[in-house]
Amino acid sequence: MDEQLEVQDVVEAGEKKEGYIKDFISGVSVRATPEEVQAVQVFSRVLVDDYGYPKSHMRTRPQWRVKVRPSDQKKEYPVDIAVFSKAEHDDDNVEIIVECKKKNRKDGRSQLEDYLRFSKARIGVWFNGDERLFLKKTEKAGRILFEEIPNIPRYGQRLEDVGQFARKDLRPATNLKSVFRAVRNYLAANAVGITRDEVFAQQIINILFCKIYDERFTKPDATVTFRAGIGEDDSSIKKRIEQLFSHVKKQYNDVIEISDSIELDERSLAYVVGEIQMYSIIESERDAVADAFEVFIGPSLKGPQGQFFTPRNVVKMVIDMLDPSENDRIIDPACGSGGFLVEALRHVWRRIEEQGKELDWPDTEVFSAKQQAAIKNFRGMDKDNFLSKVAKAYMAILGDGRGGVFCENSLERPANWASHTQNEVKLGSFDIVVTNPPFGKKLAIDSNDILKSFDLGHEWKKNSSGDFEKGIPLEKQPPQILFIERCLQLLRPGGRLGIVLLESIFGMPKYEYIVEYINARCKIKAIVTLPEDLFQPYTHAKTCVVILENTPPEEPYDIFMCDVKWCGHDSRGNPTYRTNDAGERIILDEVPSVAPLYHEGGNA
Repeated sequence: MDEQLEVQDVVEAGEKKEGYIKDFISGVSVRATPEEVQAVQVFSRVLVDDYGYPKSHMRTRPQWRVKVRPSDQKKEYPVDIAVFSKAEHDDDNVEIIVECKKKNRKDGRSQLEDYLRFSKARIGVWFNGDERLFLKKTEKAGRILFEEIPNIPRYGQRLEDVGQFARKDLRPATNLKSVFRAVRNYLAANAVGITRDEVFAQQIINILFCKIYDERFTKPDATVTFRAGIGEDDSSIKKRIEQLFSHVKKQYNDVIEISDSIELDERSLAYVVGEIQMYSIIESERDAVADAFEVFIGPSLKGPQGQFFTPRNVVKMVIDMLDPSENDRIIDPACGSGGFLVEALRHVWRRIEEQGKELDWPDTEVFSAKQQAAIKNFRGMDKDNFLSKVAKAYMAILGDGRGGVFCENSLERPANWASHTQNEVKLGSFDIVVTNPPFGKKLAIDSNDILKSFDLGHEWKKNSSGDFEKGIPLEKQPPQILFIERCLQLLRPGGRLGIVLLESIFGMPKYEYIVEYINARCKIKAIVTLPEDLFQPYTHAKTCVVILENTPPEEPYDIFMCDVKWCGHDSRGNPTYRTNDAGERIILDEVPSVAPLYHEGGNA
């Protein structure tokens, strides 16, 4: 529901209509009011993409109307979205009414009940762009009663089937962040006993791990344990999820502490389960944990620490450019919640599946090869205890790579790391290093012990011959610069580095020594400049992705250069769209085209 529509000028009959957008269902132009852009159009798309309702069974323009009072002859209340059981739009076929007014939850429910009361629809939805609720209408002894339900049926389901999903019925979500935003807003207003964002984040992470575990260990035809059904007591739902979490803790007792618990109250937990039960987290394109963090850990918490989570399209671009194999040893020395590691793991797993298919391996051998790659070849480090714990748990549930993630300051001297970390992370031993190190105006390393252990922790000045010479240790240095050196130290000869850096490093004269330092030690294979919108609305930093090969250059060589103008969202974090030549509305994102260009050897 976070998905926004780009307000476009609509052309009709040769005349431009400013401030209008094309309605997703009817195709007619409608005024681009906030309600229309942020709620009606968004939920129309959700009903089609996530719930599977055909557009022919939905009505937005002209609006379906219901009576205001039983005695009325005319229908005066316009319905934002009406969903019908058939393509014929009449009173007997209307099933769902969706109301999208910008009201609070209480007022929104009250108005929705009025709409349902004088309609034959049994199900109602209120959605204001940030929150949503689902209602079921029943008639008993001449009275109309309303009950809040965990979700609505998918197309072809009965109302009674909500929460009765087989594992094979789960589908990827089209916009996980929007689901988490609705959950966050509900919890902020309704959760009992929890008020801090970081506690909300811990709870949603625990719940997500229950969901992922359930997806992994439920047979395709079996009913999932992670569910909330119509008419089911909230206490029963919580008991089932707590039992599921106990299995998670037993399976991964070296990752999740035995003292961890599901602390959400029964009603709030039932709401969260109802919102996400029909989606497959494992099969969803975006990293669910990172999305949850973007919503639950606000910029006030993550900004000062430089923890700007790399957008999924850029993570995938970098991994696709590096193209890791099942035999490559991979590390992210600033792994955060594990986004790069998870995407690299998925990439490697796809290669293993392709190899297994080509060689006709049995499923057990493919699974074994996947687990072996995760355990042997993936390593991550982060100095934030909470983030490293999340990355560790996420890798554990997805690929059993839990033993490879460590809570360490990777900029410390390796001799200062814990002995287990020293055994598993050795300088000069990795085929691929991939990372987005922390950056921010106020971030600086001022430890003399750390600074003097890095060449880039020293002053560099030109001598009389115009060459740079290393001088005395600096008083402070941004961590991102020290990470360049640490990443190169981690690589074996010929290894590859994919790193997100501030673009200023390659343009400002004061950083010239860094470029010279890189040029003297390795080949720059690619520089991809990214738009300023990429990390907005959290930071305005202009960044680029640099691909390096740990091979000293001996002669002139080509460098792939690419300038990305569109990254899929604007400065407010809202998706950007355009209409292609076929009249289809597609997201404006050039990032996915970079890796294919890189492997073809072209520039853009």
